[in-house]
Amino acid sequence: MNTLKDAKRIVVKVGTSTLTYDTGKANIRRMAKLAQVLSDLANSGREILFVTSGALGVGVGKLGLPERPTDTPSRQAAATVGQCELMFMYDKLFGEYGRIVGQLLITKDDTQDEERRRNLMNTLQQMLAFGVLPIINENDSVTVEEIENVIGDNDQLSAIVARLVQADALVLLTDTDGLFSADPHLDPEAQIIPIVKSLTPEIMALAGKPGSKRGTGGTATKLKAAQIATQAGIDTVIMNGANPEDLYKLFDGRQIGTHFIAMQQSANSAALL
Repeated sequence: MNTLKDAKRIVVKVGTSTLTYDTGKANIRRMAKLAQVLSDLANSGREILFVTSGALGVGVGKLGLPERPTDTPSRQAAATVGQCELMFMYDKLFGEYGRIVGQLLITKDDTQDEERRRNLMNTLQQMLAFGVLPIINENDSVTVEEIENVIGDNDQLSAIVARLVQADALVLLTDTDGLFSADPHLDPEAQIIPIVKSLTPEIMALAGKPGSKRGTGGTATKLKAAQIATQAGIDTVIMNGANPEDLYKLFDGRQIGTHFIAMQQSANSAALL
């Protein structure tokens, strides 16, 4: 875990189930604590990029809908409402700790088209140079990949961002403690796997069903994200986001969640799509 103690540029991704209650409303106490911890980590000299899900979930709660809409236009419309609410809250919460934030809404094309990818990289680099903490989300209002579960609740997007900026670490905050040897809801003897040195077919097969009713991800998308990141030489951790202060323990070198060891990269094999 010493590599994580030395991590300077870190991408942190949080899922909808971590940000909201079962009612769909924002979990303000957890969001406030997360903003505090990320601001403090940034104050210590680390560069933090924050990938957040939750626009659709928060939008559904804000609109008072009984459940997520099933049609794509309604989901996209709800996401526009939720994104405004999310950024309003993040700006207020991070601002309480003197941290300036900036919003980036990304589509899949932004990471695949050469010119758009270069522009995106330049923007991210300059935001970090200005001391701005980027808050990144899939642009759900104009693209349907995440909303229709193609990208997977921002998990893979966070890995792509980590690869673009050549991050030292990717942390996926979720509603489970990490990767287990079996489904802990079904097998009382399931054990957390603390270290994964290689994402073998056996490890990938441990992924269960898609995520909760409030999210679209699940273990499968997180393992895919870990695969993308570790192949680019980026250490990746899946951990429970219920207590954001556990991030301190993680970057102090303590064992938290499941740590996926980065593959060794040569100086010339860097990290582009």
